[in-house]
Amino acid sequence: MIRTIVMLAFWSVMLPLAALVCFPWTFITGNVNFLYRVAMWGAWTGVRLAGVQVRTVGLERLDPNRTYIFMSNHASNIDPPILIPLIPRRTSVMAKKELFSYPILGKAMRLGSLVPVDRGNREAGIAAVHTASEVIRQGINMTIYVEGKRSFDGKLLPFKKGPFYLALEAGVPVVPVTIAGSHYVMPKRRFAIKRGLVTIIFHDPIEPKDFGDRECLMESVRGLIDGGLPEEFQGEKAQTRRTPRITKEP
Repeated sequence: MIRTIVMLAFWSVMLPLAALVCFPWTFITGNVNFLYRVAMWGAWTGVRLAGVQVRTVGLERLDPNRTYIFMSNHASNIDPPILIPLIPRRTSVMAKKELFSYPILGKAMRLGSLVPVDRGNREAGIAAVHTASEVIRQGINMTIYVEGKRSFDGKLLPFKKGPFYLALEAGVPVVPVTIAGSHYVMPKRRFAIKRGLVTIIFHDPIEPKDFGDRECLMESVRGLIDGGLPEEFQGEKAQTRRTPRITKEP
């Protein structure tokens, strides 16, 4: 519990700084980069103060000049402040549309090219895919938790279809990402953070054009993400089909 309080206290100190300096600068200049860098530094530092250690695998193989769609599993509230600061250059995410209704926060989110999404509305979901595709065409990465919600037990949930429609429409490489260990550090519906190690595996990029349809692309992404999880959290297929790179993980 103390680790969580330390992390939240640090973020509480950072918030007034953002409100007094970063937000006005962003609104005056119309450039979100300064706010983004401060937010990423604050997110990463807060997690480390809470005693969470992070190990990355495969990040060095990504081209920082290319635009990617990062598709990740999701088992903990600690996932975003660990993963997003690691992504080369700026990334957008899909956020609940209700957050955009807050005047200051909503304006900053729009300047940051975040994509509003209404999970209960199919037509709005299709519109979100088109909006996300436009963001990607601007050279901004997109990060998506493809299960759509957090897993209770650390195992993969069924994937949402929207991210794969987006990948085929945008035509940029997909980077499957496995987050392993966050389920232990801070499982769903638990406030306290345990000291522990979280491993982020950036798998080799996948070109959507190499797949015949959305289902084939989804199966490939799921296989890679699932195969990077600890064996006890893998599905049956992943346990019998390991990629060469994953078998080399220490």
